[in-house]
Amino acid sequence: MVKEETIIRFEDVSFEYGHNKQILDEVSFSIRRGMKTTIMGQNGAGKSTIFGLITGAHVPENGTIHIAQGLSIALARQVIPRSELDLIVRDFFQKCLSQPAFAKATGGQGKIYDIDKRIDGVLEIVNLKGHGKIHDRVVRSFSGGQQARLLLASALIQDPDLLLLDEPTNNLDAAGIKHLTEYLIAYDKSVMVISHDAEFLNSFSDSVLYLDVKTKKVEQYAGNYNDVLKDITARIERENMKNAQLAKKILANKEKINFFAHKGGKMRLVAKKMKDEVEAMEENKVDVRTEDKTIKPFSIPAQHMVGEILHISSYKTIKSHKQVIHKANVSLKRGKHLLLKGPNGIGKSTLLEAIARNKAEGTTIMEGVKIGYYRQDFSTLNFDDTVAESLLAVMPKAIEQTMRATAAAFLIGADVIHTKIGNLSEGQKGLVAFARLVLEAPGLLILDEPTNHINFRHVPVIAKALSDYQGAMILVSHVPEFVAQIRIDEVLDLEK
Repeated sequence: MVKEETIIRFEDVSFEYGHNKQILDEVSFSIRRGMKTTIMGQNGAGKSTIFGLITGAHVPENGTIHIAQGLSIALARQVIPRSELDLIVRDFFQKCLSQPAFAKATGGQGKIYDIDKRIDGVLEIVNLKGHGKIHDRVVRSFSGGQQARLLLASALIQDPDLLLLDEPTNNLDAAGIKHLTEYLIAYDKSVMVISHDAEFLNSFSDSVLYLDVKTKKVEQYAGNYNDVLKDITARIERENMKNAQLAKKILANKEKINFFAHKGGKMRLVAKKMKDEVEAMEENKVDVRTEDKTIKPFSIPAQHMVGEILHISSYKTIKSHKQVIHKANVSLKRGKHLLLKGPNGIGKSTLLEAIARNKAEGTTIMEGVKIGYYRQDFSTLNFDDTVAESLLAVMPKAIEQTMRATAAAFLIGADVIHTKIGNLSEGQKGLVAFARLVLEAPGLLILDEPTNHINFRHVPVIAKALSDYQGAMILVSHVPEFVAQIRIDEVLDLEK
């Protein structure tokens, strides 16, 4: 393909999700060969929908999507579908290479006979060690961070003309993010990335598509996120200044109109002319760009418990695919916060899951303690429930007014409250999970990568709520900027 060639062009594309739920309204933009584009916007604005329209998973209601002939496209999804969790690694990659977009671009060659060699190559790129040893492992056996690397590798193995990455840094530790960043900087083809990690995006992006959740439009900018933020801020200032000047002039003219209108004769004609001018000025007022909303400050009430809520005397980690038992002496009382550290694959999520189910060997939990568990894959949520049903299920008393008020604080309005959990964006699922914790009022709070998929504007609000939480808390997060904002009383480093 020729450099600078337009490979994707949206022309007045509109898309609705479900019944009368407008996501995109006459959106137009283009992607050229070699561009590295960030897609940004509020949770639920339609970022993943853009990817679905490009891959053909969605069909626009109106407008046209032009895709260059023979263009190969690969999508690194946010999560591995449940239907693929029981595949072995080799079959997981074979299925990715059998996708229609890839098969079409490669002549539909079917089964890939050098699959093991190709798997080894992409595992090296995503820094997932093991090579042939892990080709026969079941996907479900990998940690959340390792599964994130498999998802990334499943797109890279296709060596596409256009690489689509949906929240690729979720669950990745610092080493994984560094490896991915270096790869994308060196990648000489087109990339489109959805992410809320500004530092990661600024390292390689040269353009931004910004989805406005209010207008349902897409704004296209040159530069990285920092450049776009400066551009938007300057534009808002100019628009506010223009509107302020017009408002001042309109007010002055209205006072003159009232004065002249009562004078009669020629003065009435002057008043009429000035009234027309005022109407013109009113029309010239601009709609100031509305920034993404941020969730309201919130607190998670804590169940009142006295004494030792949790004690860890030993725990297990995974090293060279084998379990290793370690001794420990961790005691959590009310108000104590524990940070669980360690690289991808060492067993952090496994330990959290066992503690949440009160089945962790070497861990004792006070009887009667209510556990609030935020899982990184949201599997604590029933995807067939509506948001309202999910929230009402955790309330001691089904008070709908309280439920709706809590939901609204997390930007879950009347247009979303009766949507099934499974139809929400990943970011919206995360906000529902936090709303549930507020209504549950747990005594022990367990959080596994709670910033995954969450709009970066919400992160400081969430950090403040967790820092102020008065119950016992265990946190796993690979985002140091987030952890730095939270009160941590003790650290358990599983690697040491």
